[in-house]
Amino acid sequence: MPGDAQRLNAMLEHLVAQGAGVSSIADAAVAVWRGVEGALSPIIGPSGVAALYRRSLHLTRGTHACLAEVYDADREAGGFVPLHRTLSQQTPAVAVAANGVLLQTFCDLLASLIGATLTERLLRSVQDTHSGGDAALDTTP
Repeated sequence: MPGDAQRLNAMLEHLVAQGAGVSSIADAAVAVWRGVEGALSPIIGPSGVAALYRRSLHLTRGTHACLAEVYDADREAGGFVPLHRTLSQQTPAVAVAANGVLLQTFCDLLASLIGATLTERLLRSVQDTHSGGDAALDTTP
């Protein structure tokens, strides 16, 4: 299942290669997460997406200290505000790596619940939206 998360995180890697600042990387990461939320909410509901996201944070917080901060802050703020704030405080490489691990864990959890094929189909629209071109680089909230 590594393909889904890698494809979703590819835009961030592209931004790093172009020399983008960490704020742009954090914006792009949140845009991807909002896309994931938008694609999955009609299927598993907003609370289902939130639960998978929260579980992913729980599972990854030990390997990336910055994600522990997001996990702790997520209880109060909710949404992707804590993720954006935390990624904005990292180096670009750390922000991309942490987001990649979080995405991978999320995709793995989702696949364990609904299967790899359905996970890929559901996330394809997010991947297409964030796979290239100027539209993919638009991180306007």
